[in-house]
Amino acid sequence: MAHPLVLQLRFTRSEFRRALDGVTEEEGCRRFEPINSLGWIVGHLAWQEQLYWLTRAQGIILVPEVNEVAFGKPASTPSLGDMWQAWRTVTSAADTWLDTLTTEMLPTFMTVNGKPHVESIGSMLRRCTYHYWYHMGESQAIRQLLGHKDLPTFVGAIHAEAPYIPE
Repeated sequence: MAHPLVLQLRFTRSEFRRALDGVTEEEGCRRFEPINSLGWIVGHLAWQEQLYWLTRAQGIILVPEVNEVAFGKPASTPSLGDMWQAWRTVTSAADTWLDTLTTEMLPTFMTVNGKPHVESIGSMLRRCTYHYWYHMGESQAIRQLLGHKDLPTFVGAIHAEAPYIPE
């Protein structure tokens, strides 16, 4: 079984998919300045997962296109469909590495450019999870601006899907 913090990340990803269910390609490219588009948000979260779990952990850049929606890059409106495909590719590959994490590994630091990274693996795992929640809130505001009604209520079925598990 995956580490409990990995299970929380996977639950968060499922809530992220639920948050954007029903958004069209056209809506995914719409931008309400200064907020980025929904397509950008999907690609941006794929970028973070690729950076953490593929590039830093394993030296892999699986989907170079998501580096265009990295932190600090100029605003853009990438295709929502393309970004969902990139996100699925990255998260699927990331899961293989995430499944190897143990409690003992979480306080350790990855080596990046020959030096220990500034955050432990456990802190990176939490940062990634919390980052999703930040953008989920933002996505719901965008959906309201798009005129969507009856949006999902959050947090969903956490006890059924990702209950507290003592380490």
